[in-house]
Amino acid sequence: MGFSQITPLHKAIAKVATGPEYSKDLDYDEALETMEYILSGDADPVQIAIFFIALRMKRETHEENTGILQAILNRSESITIDVEHLIDLSDPYDGYIRGVPASPFLPAVFSACGFATISHGLNEVGPKFGVTHRKILQAAGKNCDLGLANVKTNLENDNPGWAYVDQSIYCPILHDMSELRQRMVKRQVLTTIEVLAQPIRATGQTHIMTGYVHKVYPAIYANLARHANYDGMVLVRGVEGGVVPSLKQPGRFFGYKDKGEETQIELDPTTIGLEQTTRNVPLPADLADIEKNHSDNKLDDLAAFSARKGLAALQGETGATRDSLVYSGAILLHHVQNIELKAAADQVREVLDSGAALEKFNQHQ
Repeated sequence: MGFSQITPLHKAIAKVATGPEYSKDLDYDEALETMEYILSGDADPVQIAIFFIALRMKRETHEENTGILQAILNRSESITIDVEHLIDLSDPYDGYIRGVPASPFLPAVFSACGFATISHGLNEVGPKFGVTHRKILQAAGKNCDLGLANVKTNLENDNPGWAYVDQSIYCPILHDMSELRQRMVKRQVLTTIEVLAQPIRATGQTHIMTGYVHKVYPAIYANLARHANYDGMVLVRGVEGGVVPSLKQPGRFFGYKDKGEETQIELDPTTIGLEQTTRNVPLPADLADIEKNHSDNKLDDLAAFSARKGLAALQGETGATRDSLVYSGAILLHHVQNIELKAAADQVREVLDSGAALEKFNQHQ
């Protein structure tokens, strides 16, 4: 491509990257056309980086977010499965680095409670480059490279009733941008958008469960989830932007049903019998400095430790990992089943204590 060629990306940069006084927003069609061009594989990487950083600096609009999301949906492979309810568990793709995540084991818990569940992500991406669902599930011996046909089988059958889909399977062109995103260093719109890519839908209702940290995001995610046609949403103010709230202090989540308006629900872990002194599952002593000095070896060690803690919780071990599963699981069941939070927590404890969640986890390939 000659750099004199006027492309949709060229035109978009001319609008969004002209400084604090003169930058202009893209409308939905412009954002859609620009992102589709980026995902075509023909765009110049330098221009891609300029575009995303410029968007971030001026702040993305609703039209820009939805246009970019639609382009990703258009380029992603998606299948429909025959279930009444599907839980789309969308943790941050850039993973965790400040604690030990329990959420990769939630799909098995939800499956044991009667809800087919999908999680998705990739091995590693910026800006955080933390330990991801894929890394932890692989450390626990699970195949994270299943094609969508095998995923469909896993989800439509009660055994196991849950699955993981990698971004390299459902949207390889976006996955191929991981190295460029690393070179951009800072968070950009893809970090927000990619969790809504929706590789699987239900013939019945599809519910997204994801997380946020900063107060501007509930409205952003609710608008994006409705645009992506999610029937229901559970958006948790979670530790590191994940789906598990702080275990030691009051919190909140936002939810909507049947694509309606979102509402805020206050949370207190003590109301369901949780009494922890830490916000999340603490890092082991030998990994306490991983945020500042992390390496591939340390990430692998954290993934292995997270896998051991998750499996132990499924096997009946008490502690912060089990409490994370109980808390986050209760929030989802409370919202989808319209039951009291304490009753939902008791339902999660039952599938943990009976071994039903462990059985679901072990049945996955």
